[in-house]
Amino acid sequence: MLEYLQYISIIIEAFVAILGAMIFFQKKKKYGIGIFTTFAIYVFYDLAKQVSMSINANVLYLLFFIATLSALIAVWAIYKDKNKK
Repeated sequence: MLEYLQYISIIIEAFVAILGAMIFFQKKKKYGIGIFTTFAIYVFYDLAKQVSMSINANVLYLLFFIATLSALIAVWAIYKDKNKK
């Protein structure tokens, strides 16, 4: 019954990825690419699990690690950017 929440979450993740791309391309902030990368991977990861795609579990683990690392780098860049002001 609450399965639809997963699809809503995936849509929100996609929206965040788009905003990350906009931050990178329009605002010229490098951390935008990190936000985009993180959430684009989340969308793929969640969709792959939701629709039972036949993807090697090790590939999914690696993608999730890359997304987490990308988020860390983006947040670190945001933190450093805030300290400059």
